[in-house]
Amino acid sequence: MTLAKRNGNLINSLPGLFDDFLSKDLFDWGSSNFSMTGTTIPAVNVKETAESFEVEMAAPGMKKEDFKVELNNNILSISSEQKQEHEEKNNERFTRKEFSYQSFHRSFQLSREAVDADNIQAKYENGVLHLTIPKREEVKQKPSRLINIS
Repeated sequence: MTLAKRNGNLINSLPGLFDDFLSKDLFDWGSSNFSMTGTTIPAVNVKETAESFEVEMAAPGMKKEDFKVELNNNILSISSEQKQEHEEKNNERFTRKEFSYQSFHRSFQLSREAVDADNIQAKYENGVLHLTIPKREEVKQKPSRLINIS
């Protein structure tokens, strides 16, 4: 491991700051889970099985009511929007009011021929949103069979 010493001088650290900023691809959403506002976009795992596609989205601290899962023209969209307000009053005078807003939107193109869109299931459990997207019977992997030779 190599250690580098930096001066506490602000002037010396500015070129490195600009290099970091300019070298990042702001439009490469596939390789980063951070939005332009510095908030995170939930990570997604997609696994293909013989029967279905399994989607897992890590979203701890949320409730199932916070999600909107929608299928429109073979595009599966998962989104959420949360607003929080906290207000403290002192003798009915406004003292302090804090609020936050967080949202995300992820979309996935589904193959019309491969998936059974009418039977998609979703559940939220232990901080993870689970989606099961079943495959159509025609595209499911068939078990191997022995063919008799006559």
